[in-house]
Amino acid sequence: MNIDTVKLVYFSPTGTTRKILNGISDGFCAGSIEQIDLTLPTADTLAPADIQKELVIFGVPVYEGRVSKTAIARLQQFKGNKTPAVIVVMYGNRDYEDALLELNDLTREMGFLPIAGAAFVGEHSFANANRPLANGRPDAKDMQAAKEFGSKIQAKMKDMAAIDESCAITPPGNIPYIEHDGTHMKTMAATTLVENCILCGSCATVCPVGAICVEDAVTTDITACILCNACVKNCLNGARVVDDPMANKIANWVSRNFQARRDPVTFI
Repeated sequence: MNIDTVKLVYFSPTGTTRKILNGISDGFCAGSIEQIDLTLPTADTLAPADIQKELVIFGVPVYEGRVSKTAIARLQQFKGNKTPAVIVVMYGNRDYEDALLELNDLTREMGFLPIAGAAFVGEHSFANANRPLANGRPDAKDMQAAKEFGSKIQAKMKDMAAIDESCAITPPGNIPYIEHDGTHMKTMAATTLVENCILCGSCATVCPVGAICVEDAVTTDITACILCNACVKNCLNGARVVDDPMANKIANWVSRNFQARRDPVTFI
């Protein structure tokens, strides 16, 4: 089977998931590549879309071992009809737990058939110079692995006579999925250091849920914030920070205990 059109569909607040999907598509060498970015709030108003005779590469970040609820709602706007798919999750060097299995189940419910999957490592959203955790990743080695994964997907598809269950993958994970008590996270959000802020609005521009308002000052809707830290990563003046004691306690623990490099895991 020869499919020459690829759609990249991703939710990528800090850009690492998008980068890996582009690496995979480079290895696949498709004739036509379309990018569908579900990161910003405008994705909530996209018209539902049916995808038929194409390969779709879905990519999402891992939040506490699961797929982001914001990403799920936006992905569900797409429908397939046994449309071949590749599923990719990006995690911050701790563990992807049930995220890949959850994305597998979700895309199957949407009418897609995942024929390949992967868990890649990207810089943790809470990482910084003083609290390293996969800093700078995906790096050159990761991008080479992504490209090689794309080549393997293309080879698999060329060997397939048709898209059916024999092509499907079975990712690892738990049923039911692991449930983490995220109650404490609902009261956490990035805040603004007024002395550093120049009211440029970059934080509001990159917020995936529209939680930031910039007027005479910067305000954040704590109930809407998903702690993706896109605003922190994109603020050139260091004005956006997470100063919640519990959030930093958790982030420091993760940094101390998960320093050993984890390489991508693929299923094909």
